[in-house]
Amino acid sequence: MFFASSFASGFGLAAALIVAVGAQNIFVLRQGLRQRHVAPVVAFCALSDLLLVSAGVAGIGMLLHTLPGLVRQLTWGMSLGGAVFLSWYGISAARRALAPGALVTGGAEGPDTLAGTMGRAAAFTYLNPHVYLDTVLLMGAVGGALPGGARPLFVAGAATASALWFVVLGYGARLLGPVFARPAAWRVLDSMVAAVMMVMAVMLAARSVGP
Repeated sequence: MFFASSFASGFGLAAALIVAVGAQNIFVLRQGLRQRHVAPVVAFCALSDLLLVSAGVAGIGMLLHTLPGLVRQLTWGMSLGGAVFLSWYGISAARRALAPGALVTGGAEGPDTLAGTMGRAAAFTYLNPHVYLDTVLLMGAVGGALPGGARPLFVAGAATASALWFVVLGYGARLLGPVFARPAAWRVLDSMVAAVMMVMAVMLAARSVGP
């Protein structure tokens, strides 16, 4: 019963943290709607969460708590890089909103290659300081406080929740295919994407110049 609760704890905490409107989730959803490189994107995002949670539970989160200066430097660097990347992606989304037919080729987003798509997936995942706060620090602290035998089950629960979410997000998006058969729907979506990305970019930029 205790070990089952450890799995459920990891699953529930990961689900609560991951189900939110964020840059990574929006990117996965858009890839699902376009039906472009969905499997590698879903796998990359799920495996990244597994890696980060495992690192936190293994003790990296506790180590970082003892090095606040390093955490501040890393947060500053990621915030600045994330702000630049999200600004670029937001501007690209705004340009697509003005010409939704660009969806077919990727348009202002860049070459629609597997390498380009995975590069964007990596940027959305690892240039966001919040992902480290959620996975390495928060989930690492919760999972790391469990007895040794329960930690792998906590990580397994978190990884299961992450994998299910990204599969649903990436492949479930196809159900909206009839809606997004119209350019107007893409114009609305990309307008929303542009707004969200620019707001997040401003927030990250503010963090990078803050005290």
